[in-house]
Amino acid sequence: MKYTIACFMAFCVAGGVSAQNKSEVALKAKINGIVSKMTLEEKIEMLHGNALFSSAGVSRLGIPELTCDDGPLGVREEIKRFDWASANWTTDSATFLPNGSAIAATWNPVMANRYGVVIGEEANARKKNVMLAPAFNICRMPLCGRTYEYYSEDPYLNSQLAVQSVKGIQSQHVAACIKHFAANNQELNRDSVNTIVDERALREIYFPAFKAAVQQGNAYTIMSAYNKLNGYWCSENDYLLNKVLKNEWGFKGAVISDWGGVHHTVAAANNGLDIEMGSSGPYDQWYFAQPLLKAVKEGRVPVKTIDDKVRRILWVIYHTSMSTNHPKGSIATAAHAKAAYDIASESIVLLKNDNHLLPLKAGNIKSIAVIGDNAVRTFALGGYGAGVKAKYEVTALAGIKSRFGKIASISFAQGYKANYLASNSDEQNRGYDQPDQKLIDEAVARAKTSDVAILCIGSNREYESEGHDRKSLELPFGEQALVNAVSAVNPNTIIVIMAGAPYDLNDIKKNNHAVVWSWFNGSEAGNALADVLKGVVNPSGKLPFTFPVSLKDSPAFALNTYPGKGATAEYKEGILVGYRWYDTKKIQPEFPFGYGLSYTDFSVNHFSADKTTYGKNETIRAKFTIKNTGSRYGAEVVQLYVSDPVCSVLRPEKELKGFKKIFLNPDETKIVELDVKVSDLAFYDEGKKSWNTEAGEYILQLGNSSRNISKTVKIRVK
Repeated sequence: MKYTIACFMAFCVAGGVSAQNKSEVALKAKINGIVSKMTLEEKIEMLHGNALFSSAGVSRLGIPELTCDDGPLGVREEIKRFDWASANWTTDSATFLPNGSAIAATWNPVMANRYGVVIGEEANARKKNVMLAPAFNICRMPLCGRTYEYYSEDPYLNSQLAVQSVKGIQSQHVAACIKHFAANNQELNRDSVNTIVDERALREIYFPAFKAAVQQGNAYTIMSAYNKLNGYWCSENDYLLNKVLKNEWGFKGAVISDWGGVHHTVAAANNGLDIEMGSSGPYDQWYFAQPLLKAVKEGRVPVKTIDDKVRRILWVIYHTSMSTNHPKGSIATAAHAKAAYDIASESIVLLKNDNHLLPLKAGNIKSIAVIGDNAVRTFALGGYGAGVKAKYEVTALAGIKSRFGKIASISFAQGYKANYLASNSDEQNRGYDQPDQKLIDEAVARAKTSDVAILCIGSNREYESEGHDRKSLELPFGEQALVNAVSAVNPNTIIVIMAGAPYDLNDIKKNNHAVVWSWFNGSEAGNALADVLKGVVNPSGKLPFTFPVSLKDSPAFALNTYPGKGATAEYKEGILVGYRWYDTKKIQPEFPFGYGLSYTDFSVNHFSADKTTYGKNETIRAKFTIKNTGSRYGAEVVQLYVSDPVCSVLRPEKELKGFKKIFLNPDETKIVELDVKVSDLAFYDEGKKSWNTEAGEYILQLGNSSRNISKTVKIRVK
């Protein structure tokens, strides 16, 4: 009987593969038939934008335009076809989803997938074929203006989340456009900087999430970055686009330029770019328009190269707008709001709770002072880059009133002015970092007479913005002075920081008992935050990047490689990015990678591997038990790091190779398994141009942050 079932299953699997192959063969034949009917002029028309967010189809052959839209925070409002002004639609209000580092802070691929499904459904409702998301460049240094948009400093965490985001978006027959390929790790001078990155660092740090999104997520499109990589613009980089992406990884889809990120016609065409996009016309004068037509006629770009680009675009179209059983989509639904709430709830990180002030004990609280501009600020829009015309956005104050308003009187004081605009010059923004004593005095007065003060500080979408980097780690707007003043008069002060990137929290960590990190956390941000403060939700977020004690501790600053000398930024730290640097160099962080507290406690025991010695093609099956030893339902993220103590090359102190978010009731115990392929223990050998898993001893390390390892097991690789 078992044999019969096994044979039947094998037949089904083989049949499924065969059907899939037949479908791909049929599609390839159909696409080839279309290309054979096209004129050269029609082909060229498909390779460049014909409006801000579209490129041409071929109407006589029934091929529609390829339409795209921003972005990582949700589907942006409709704009006019040829300029950035609003189209003033009344039907384009969308769900504002938590920012990238918030999604990463969930440490939960399920949440990344749900994010993707919402993006895809709302894109379909707006008839967008390509969503310019997700963005997951490595957080190399803490000041990057797009850290809030990106995920993490770790390539493995990035990979797990990127794959699920892509799968979620594309489950709705919408193309994910993964970005920005590659090494786009600073906004300052982003459109001119030449990043010098050795191949090992590229392979181990900057490529893995893109590779996973292509090979495991089957991403339909990818966006080339603005910068140069090792001397060549990313939009015309033969190593990146042809050798690695298309030939080595087998990418089937289309490479789209960042807007205005193309510099030459022939080099870009021959070196792998497929579609040129930009912000203004005349469109027929772009590099991939009349100049490309001329270059083909002169023999400088082969016709077969043009045909390959057209086939790739048609492949994307047949997987999106011309796919069978294409979903209708939906926008700003209750289900989407629930997804935004769940992601936000899992993303919030409890940084400190020394006196167990949290969760707030409702029966003991009669008055709450909510203080800070961020308590009433929304984050769906602001600064440069993609925003969302949110159907609604619950502020922190609104969330706190909805959860505590029936049991306590709630007052508000602004506390500080966020006088900063991304579009202003430094001179125009002068004084933004100065405290406002009048507002501080008003806040102190509120705090003095309240049982609890909830101080909402941090950043906003103007201060953290595409197009520029922050100049320091300091909290903006004179917020530290406000924190000091309020904390001095009310010992029950809870610091809530809303931001998307690391800041200097040294004084707050030292002098405050309760510290909560929220993010630019979407349409339901205020409700999620209030439920964490009340204990309806037990916080389970973990930091997706290291918070340094000082900027000089960060590798890019320690080695004086940011923003670079002249137009060149040399990544001298190599593979030692993020916690790899801090742990290897024994530098104490302010808060380590993977850190986050809970309202309950967990114990981890019985950590083991299924064998002591492994071959290089085997899989390590690690196992442990975890128990919720506290009194509340909650979740722990158990993180599996691996170290290679004796190696022929420099290896980091430890590297994340697995993790699992585990939800447990009080006193509940679970047995958990984490699998790691032995081949994933390899380093990239630049001399041999291949991966090398050296024989010898490795140490498996289990913990709940990169600095809190509770169990270790030694194994050997033959």
